[in-house]
Amino acid sequence: MTLQVPEKSKLLIVDDNPTNLGFLFEYLTQSDFKVLVALDGESAIEQVQYAQPDLILLDVMMPGLDGFTTCKHLKSDPSTQDIPVIFMTALSDTVDKVQGFKIGAVDYITKPLQPEEVLCRVQTHLALRNLQKRLINQNKKLLDSQDKERQRSLELEQALKKLQQTQLQLIQSEKMSSLGRMVAGIAHEINNPLNFIYSNASITKTYLEELLHLLHSYQRTYNNPSPEIVAETEAIDLNFLQLDLPKILNSMQVGAERICQIILLLRSFSHLDESEFKLTDIHQGIDNTLFLLQHCLKSQSDRPAIRVIKEYSYLPKIACYGGQLNQVFTSIITNAIEAIDQEKEKWRTGNNGFESNPPTPTIWICTEIKDNANVVIKIADNGSGMNDEVKRQIFDPFFTTKPVGSGTGLGLAISYQIIVEKHKGQLQINSQLGKGTEFVIDIPLDLNEE
Repeated sequence: MTLQVPEKSKLLIVDDNPTNLGFLFEYLTQSDFKVLVALDGESAIEQVQYAQPDLILLDVMMPGLDGFTTCKHLKSDPSTQDIPVIFMTALSDTVDKVQGFKIGAVDYITKPLQPEEVLCRVQTHLALRNLQKRLINQNKKLLDSQDKERQRSLELEQALKKLQQTQLQLIQSEKMSSLGRMVAGIAHEINNPLNFIYSNASITKTYLEELLHLLHSYQRTYNNPSPEIVAETEAIDLNFLQLDLPKILNSMQVGAERICQIILLLRSFSHLDESEFKLTDIHQGIDNTLFLLQHCLKSQSDRPAIRVIKEYSYLPKIACYGGQLNQVFTSIITNAIEAIDQEKEKWRTGNNGFESNPPTPTIWICTEIKDNANVVIKIADNGSGMNDEVKRQIFDPFFTTKPVGSGTGLGLAISYQIIVEKHKGQLQINSQLGKGTEFVIDIPLDLNEE
């Protein structure tokens, strides 16, 4: 590779000998260099500051500041430290040369000077200096390009995150809207026939009481019934019917009332009749969630019933998005039930059904007020737990450990968004593989609607 020397390079010659100065000045000028001269170290340092030469030819032995001292000064200044320095000296001692290289010189020219040698060394080091500048510039451009790529990558990552959040918000809104329409439809379709059954059950009970009273009057008046009536009475077990019919009507009334309660519970759970942001009873929301999930808590063929231990502290009603908090409770408790179901062998033995003293599948729900400023809700289970890799991704959108088609990976991601973004709180997870999981919800008592 041929080294290129930049055109019209600027040289500074520092020598206290006018003969040497004149000789070098004339020769290097004729070689198409721009040449500056200095007779001592002090004036050389001064010229370098404003002239910024491309290379310095520096005599070692000079009165005042010698070449070594002058070189040290130039190398200690950031504005001049990269200018190549070639010493000119009659010293041939290796120690002196080593000292010169240590303080920053790039080369030595031994006196008496040979013009061709001087020109050759000057051209070589100017070409090396030019190459060094090009490498520095290329490296700078490369670093700038990498910075731009990193910035672009960061912008794309932020855009993707924003897109995912928007997608989650749309999914969440659609889910809540669908839930609202479903509950409203159920309530509308059930309420009319339910009211008909409930009101007629009361009337039927009154009619039955009157008929039974009339039957008793007949029995008192006609106390010697015919054999046909006696046979029919025994066939239908009249005494049992008189006792059981009121019980059946009472059960029908209780069942109708229970259906009414379930409809109210569903409406309360999704907060269909309420402003989205309002004072909410947290404990009622948790209890409603547990009621709706009670079929999952019951004993199964491969595990006993899940015990729920509630440790509620006093909580005032807090201003929040109640329907969305219920969605968080549902998601976390559902995950706890699924984690318990994954540990089926933990609750059983091989041949004898359930163990005599097996561990009990349990969900703990604890509430408290922290520092008079925050509501803390802890939901823990003794299910399968999670490893560190799963914990790192558990709140990522579309991440799921379930088989394909069994889950979307959105429940906990939406829960995280509801707690952190909508309620300005925190949702943390503590889990150990095989030991269970705890979710900690921390939301402020005083949340101003934005």
